Amino acid sequence: MSPSMLKIVTFIIVALVVIIVLVVTLKDKKIKKYKRCIAFLDREKNNLESAPILGELNKIETIAKNDKMEEKFKEWQDTYEWIKNEDISRLNDDIINLDLLLDKKDYNSFLFEYSKSELYLYKVRNKVEHLLKDIEDINESEEKYRDIVTRLKTKYRELNSTFEIHKESYTGVESIIELQFENIEKRFQDFEELMENNDYSEVVHIVKAIDTMIDHMSVVIEEIPDLVLLATKLIPKRIEQISETYSKMKEENYPLDYLKIEYNVEESLKKVNEINDRIKVLNLVDCMFELRTMLEYLDSIFNEFEKEKVARKEYEDAKGSFDVKLSKTVTEVKEIYKQIEDIKNMYDLTDRDVAIIDDVNTRLNNLKKEYNKDLRKLSSSKTPYSKISQDLNKYTVELQQISDDLDGSLKSLGNMYDDEVRAREQLDEIQDLLHKSKLHIKDNNIPLINDNYFVELNEANDAILEIIKELENKPIAIKILNTRVDTARDLVLKLYNTTNMMVRNSAACESLLVYGNKFRSTNIKLNRELTEAEKLYFKGNYEKALKCAITAIENVDKNIKEKVGNIYVD
Repeated sequence: MSPSMLKIVTFIIVALVVIIVLVVTLKDKKIKKYKRCIAFLDREKNNLESAPILGELNKIETIAKNDKMEEKFKEWQDTYEWIKNEDISRLNDDIINLDLLLDKKDYNSFLFEYSKSELYLYKVRNKVEHLLKDIEDINESEEKYRDIVTRLKTKYRELNSTFEIHKESYTGVESIIELQFENIEKRFQDFEELMENNDYSEVVHIVKAIDTMIDHMSVVIEEIPDLVLLATKLIPKRIEQISETYSKMKEENYPLDYLKIEYNVEESLKKVNEINDRIKVLNLVDCMFELRTMLEYLDSIFNEFEKEKVARKEYEDAKGSFDVKLSKTVTEVKEIYKQIEDIKNMYDLTDRDVAIIDDVNTRLNNLKKEYNKDLRKLSSSKTPYSKISQDLNKYTVELQQISDDLDGSLKSLGNMYDDEVRAREQLDEIQDLLHKSKLHIKDNNIPLINDNYFVELNEANDAILEIIKELENKPIAIKILNTRVDTARDLVLKLYNTTNMMVRNSAACESLLVYGNKFRSTNIKLNRELTEAEKLYFKGNYEKALKCAITAIENVDKNIKEKVGNIYVD
């Protein structure tokens, strides 16, 4: 056999051995697991079998002194016998059967039977636990219920003591409460009789009844004083106060129909009487809630009364100033409409200017209608002062807005008049400035005035004529007039500045030419430049002539610019 074949055979043998070992190991683990399942069933079965049911039944036998208890004892005894003889026996048989299936290696059948046995085990366990609990409850009843009733008696005595100490707080229901305490005492006596007869099946009911009655008495003792106080004193007194206040305010002409006082007072009294009837039979369900709700409602009526009083004072205080302002605004609008045609003839009002006035008038008329409508409602007692006062505040704000818009319109009209007056004043100033310019030229004997100056003069004259023309037009176009005034003022001011500059340059140039003549004979260059300056001077170009003369004389007098001073323009 070749070495390679030997290796292959060896590998296969080793693999088979490993597989066999794994199979045996897994099978052994499975068997151990199934045996643990059987052990679990056996252990749980033993626990059920050893449950202390028999001992507890023996205790019951000594206290079963009535027919009900004897019947119950017999039922429990039969259940115990069935568990011991039937249920436990079946579990034993199941365990034996599972051992046989495991020995036969019938694992599928084992798993099926084990599931059935486990389910049956849980049913038996539940039956045992339930039986044991029922029996133990009876055996512990004596101590348990004695303890419960002792606590209930303590609570009963505390409630009774509280009632006796504060008995005057339970006026009208004392006898009912005393009767209820007597009923509770009778239940305590019934409890003792049942305990004496070991009738524990009825004891539980009587204990529950006592507990319920004492809980109810706790509520009664705690709430009745407050309920009586509310239902017999506070609320009736509050209703009486409301009725008195309502009558007085009605006499003072307060519009209070919206509160429906008569109806609500009548319904409140009915409700109080109904609650009083329920209190007398100790039926306190929702009584406290209903009475407190009613008290809150009655308090809210007082708040409404106070709100109406405050609203009336605020209304009466605000109404006077509102009426004055309304009347004043109405008068102003009427006056504007009286003069509107004259204003239209005087100034070119835009459609928007007129529309603003019409809008103000429309809003003002609508406001007057709403205000007068509210006054009628108030006089007919249909609307409370709180509502009327709110409306008046709203009307006041609206009237202020109307007044502001009216003031804006009046200001616009006033500005037109102011613009006209200012235009006439500025026309006088502009004409005076033009006259001064002409006199300045005339007084200084200027040798020659160039054409540009006459162009500026004509433009200034034409602009002044445009102002005069706009002022003579009817209606006056204020925007155009303002434009004309601005244009004329700028042109005349420009002419005035040109005139002053020309006169100053002419005079300065003439003085420099005279000053420079004494240097001509000794300075050929200066003579030539001064001759050029003279030519410019007699052509009317005084600014260039002045600069040329200064340049020439600087050759012999370096300080000539300082001597000329602010006349020289660089």
